[in-house]
Amino acid sequence: MHNGIRASRRLSRLSLVAGLGAFLAAPTVGVAQGPGTEDGQWHYLGGDAWHTRYLPASQITASNFDDLEVAWEWNGASFGTGASIMRSTPSYVDGTLYTVAGRHRSVVALDAGTGEMKWSYREPETARFEYSMRSGYGKGVAYGEIDGRKVIYISTPGFFLHAIDAETGDHLEGWGRSVDIDGFPESGVVDMVEDLIQDWGPWEAHVAAGGTYDPDRGLPLELGYITASSPPIVVNDVVVISNSAEQGYNQSRIENVPGDILGYDARTGELLWKFHVIPRPGEVGHETWENDAWQWTGDISSWAPLAADPERGLVYIPTNGATMDWYGGFRPGDNLFSTSLIALDVRTGERAWHFQMVRHDIWNYDTPTAPVLMDVTVDGEEIPGIFQATKQAWVYALNRETGEPIWPIEDREVPQSGVPGEQLSPTQPFPTWPAPFDLQGRTEEQLIDYTPDIRALALEYAEATNQFVPLFNPPTYEGNDNGLGGANICPGNTGGVNITGPAVADPTSGVMFITSHSGCTRTYLDAGSLRDNPNQTGKTVVDFATAAPGSGPRPPRPTVENPFEGLPPDFIFDGPRGRISAIDMNTGEYLWVIPHGDAPAEEQEAIRNHPLLQGLDIEVNRGRGGHSAMIVTPELVIASGQDSAGDPFIFGLDKATGERVGAVSIPATSRYGMSGWVHEGRQYVLVQQSSGLIAYALPE
Repeated sequence: MHNGIRASRRLSRLSLVAGLGAFLAAPTVGVAQGPGTEDGQWHYLGGDAWHTRYLPASQITASNFDDLEVAWEWNGASFGTGASIMRSTPSYVDGTLYTVAGRHRSVVALDAGTGEMKWSYREPETARFEYSMRSGYGKGVAYGEIDGRKVIYISTPGFFLHAIDAETGDHLEGWGRSVDIDGFPESGVVDMVEDLIQDWGPWEAHVAAGGTYDPDRGLPLELGYITASSPPIVVNDVVVISNSAEQGYNQSRIENVPGDILGYDARTGELLWKFHVIPRPGEVGHETWENDAWQWTGDISSWAPLAADPERGLVYIPTNGATMDWYGGFRPGDNLFSTSLIALDVRTGERAWHFQMVRHDIWNYDTPTAPVLMDVTVDGEEIPGIFQATKQAWVYALNRETGEPIWPIEDREVPQSGVPGEQLSPTQPFPTWPAPFDLQGRTEEQLIDYTPDIRALALEYAEATNQFVPLFNPPTYEGNDNGLGGANICPGNTGGVNITGPAVADPTSGVMFITSHSGCTRTYLDAGSLRDNPNQTGKTVVDFATAAPGSGPRPPRPTVENPFEGLPPDFIFDGPRGRISAIDMNTGEYLWVIPHGDAPAEEQEAIRNHPLLQGLDIEVNRGRGGHSAMIVTPELVIASGQDSAGDPFIFGLDKATGERVGAVSIPATSRYGMSGWVHEGRQYVLVQQSSGLIAYALPE
């Protein structure tokens, strides 16, 4: 267990309760309490613009949580089942829920009291929709008002922006511009690909060579591809658009289109501004792109959701890495604004500040969740904070007005690559506080230490089986792999945190709740030509790309005796394997850490009965991999998870202690999000399922 969590568990229960006394002062149902959602509404993907998923309603408590029952169910099978529904968190506005469903990302309006559908809209077929690898990834809608008229904004897999009357389901008249594709509305829509590529060098060269624009096809694949994953966010009458590119772990060619951020007038659909995520000559950060790679490298999209501070007029953009995930020899330099958090002036699109969390990212450490905004008091100073949880298992704590770190962030040396052509940054920024919320790399410090003898056995076994690796361990290839079968990167592809489990917070007390796990990804590079296929975007095949699953060399089998035979492979390292952590961002101290759900019963039994562990008082529940969907109320954290039998539940957790105070069975696992709202005086918890939605409430 790392030092930060070890120290936190030494905190007394009494000090936790005293420090969280504000949790017990629960407001009444549906009353606005400032930070968090207001009047029982849920207008944003994350509840509020601060993305806290905090509902200040106290009808559901520890004493009655077990009494929750199904209020209604909505089956979305007619729109196409699967993750396309599970990934979308509905918004609640004045008695109606708005969400998206199916690969087409159809917009659906539901009665919040019954689950009955009011209206739906599905965009016509296009070739660019068919190619979208993010078609089933819609996470929700954006909501805004124009002169009192309620409007739903949606960005689609084909990268069109629609503005729809929330009451009728009709597109807005006189909004945007017409799209020359059969079936599209005459107004109320914008072709965002047109706006994205105007004045972009590769597109201008394409036009100069006689190329023309086909709205059905969009951008020619040899130049790149753009789609959308998360919904827009409406801030001060500006619709801010994020985007997504081809998954970096599938890429084999170096060209793509930059995922520039777009701002549209919510009232008219007019393009107001465009922020270049790959800086052009004369722009801040241009010098971080060597070898003229800025001209043709792409991605750096913001596929994660956005957050905003409407009072300050700032919108916050979390970005992923540049083309491609595991090799960047063709794009030397730090590569701004990849794997960064960017604050933009929402009226002008001008950069207010930025913080790059990973330089020249080749670890797939894309920023996967929206940042959380809270006001905190640190050493007596009131600070408008922004807190970004990452795959690296850090929370980057910054002043959201200036971008300055709240606690020191140090540049430290990191391992360098032996892959030909790769030039990594010699250092990376390391937050000094709060302590990491999950394991980073695999180190001797993280070994179990139940007794000196057990620790010695764990150390001997870890060394003999090459299990110690640093954070920012670079990928390997045949020439420098040393027979290890690839580099173990920890945390791996899924974190740390990931989009499947957004962090949540109580903005009234400054406490953040983070779901994480400690998986690793073994990464081996091979010739890019071996990974290439004719349907890839771009033209130039990269020198190295990650080997297709199962095609790389297998790591050698350990030839040493395993004293922990019969136990989980990761048992020698501190748990929990999957966890939920509560951090007071006024101090950076951990309040509690608990397992995420329950480890399988057979695993707990194996630990309990292992000969090495007899007579020891140890925690046998190491939790589960994966992430939890969560929301916060004045008294509870409500979190999805599984019990030891593998059955899915939503759990009620005491915010002050992490103690499980209730459990309600649900039909299937739930990830990506959860929402809560108050409708006609009744508090609801909405759980997303692969087949639809289920609303839970107390008996009437």
